[in-house]
Amino acid sequence: MALRCDLILRDATVFDGTGAPRFRADVGVTGDRIAAVGDLGAATAEREIAANGRALAPGFIDAHTHDDRAVLCGPECMLCKMSQGATTVVVGNCGISLSPVRMTRRPPPPLDLLGDESWWTFGSFAEYAERLAREPSPVNTVALIGHMSLRVEAMQGDTQRAATDGEAMRMRQRLAEALAEGASGFSTGLYYPPNMMAPTDEVIAVAEALRDVGGLYVTHMRDEGREVLTSIEETLAIGHAVDVPVVISHHKCAMPENYGRSVETLPRIEAGAARQAVDFDVYPYAAGSTVLMPSRLREDVPVKITWSIPHPEMAGRMLADIAAEWGMELEAAGERLGPAGAIFFQMDEQDVQRILAHERSMIGSDGLPHDSFPHPRLWGTFPRVLGHYARDLNLFSLETAVHKMTGRTAAVFGLADRGVIREGAYADLVLFDPDTVRDTATYEQPIRPADGILETWVNGQSAYVHGQGATAARAGRLVTRGRNG
Repeated sequence: MALRCDLILRDATVFDGTGAPRFRADVGVTGDRIAAVGDLGAATAEREIAANGRALAPGFIDAHTHDDRAVLCGPECMLCKMSQGATTVVVGNCGISLSPVRMTRRPPPPLDLLGDESWWTFGSFAEYAERLAREPSPVNTVALIGHMSLRVEAMQGDTQRAATDGEAMRMRQRLAEALAEGASGFSTGLYYPPNMMAPTDEVIAVAEALRDVGGLYVTHMRDEGREVLTSIEETLAIGHAVDVPVVISHHKCAMPENYGRSVETLPRIEAGAARQAVDFDVYPYAAGSTVLMPSRLREDVPVKITWSIPHPEMAGRMLADIAAEWGMELEAAGERLGPAGAIFFQMDEQDVQRILAHERSMIGSDGLPHDSFPHPRLWGTFPRVLGHYARDLNLFSLETAVHKMTGRTAAVFGLADRGVIREGAYADLVLFDPDTVRDTATYEQPIRPADGILETWVNGQSAYVHGQGATAARAGRLVTRGRNG
């Protein structure tokens, strides 16, 4: 009997996510799985698409997001990711997770990147997971538990000190509960005030909950500037102490005096990888974005405001221009704007390219979906890697680019049957035109969908169609490290 599928993509150029050479094939989908890959000339389907040689890849896995709230808000909230071909997002990064803590007042920065206290209503990860099950996201979600969130709860907001042994044990217990309920790892943001007073021993004490379940330790390191090598050493020591894999978040060498130091950091990470599991994600831009911290502003690092509670009209403007208009120094202007967020032009393009090209890199957008004038990485990360860096600059092959966004990320995060195109894998797919794919989001116009991303499928259901936008499908699932589902 001839194979009958729900969907067949015919004559696609398949990038299977493993880094192997591209090949021409048909791909059949039944339900949420890939039913067959090859010559499906004898097969039929409810829907057939003539790919005409265009590229078919596994859906992209965004290794670093702050989409904890966005995944709860329906297809339009995730259009920024589906229009890039992203089908899975890793939430809870940089020590910031929407669970397991309730807030009765606005959380301290940077926890407020996820919203005010009205969003902090999940007293356990199980409650967050239940919400995702009851009102599914259009994309898959992999969740980390943030150290900052745990600290604010366990220390009752008094975070400008090291935790006591009892408080660290409380955090460890809360982390263990969340891991049992479907979270995949533990993240820290040791650069930020609610987390920076945590000594290494405290982090290890909390992270001990990862050991028996093999969870990931993911970190926005203590310093990405002058002390970046020391921070890498601390990160490796934490992972080694609890015997779990490590992911360094958005690896960079920040601030002008550190430009070029990726020639030091990457070999140090390689040396660590010879002894333990360590990987890193990176976004394809020479500017970062986070909350505005006035005491850390510098004249030699241009800053663009992305949001401001007291002065929302300033979103999209350069801080230097605002300060000049107000007749005050940068720090004073920053204080007046806060709470606020900003883009910081603080990296060197050669470092960005060197880090992107490294074999241990994965692609993560680090986009901030609730900024009123966001960094363009929120809408442009994946097509920028495919178009600008792989096709135009030839920094690496298209096969390698896809691998960094799919199979490699799935392997690091332990996502069973995802990130690859093969029979039996989940049907997370993206069809794109390799000749025209490109990011269109810019620092001046950041909310713009990519060119060349033709259609995105999540668990076999069409989630995004170019020119039409997000569909009504909400086929995403909570995906847990090391579990099939």
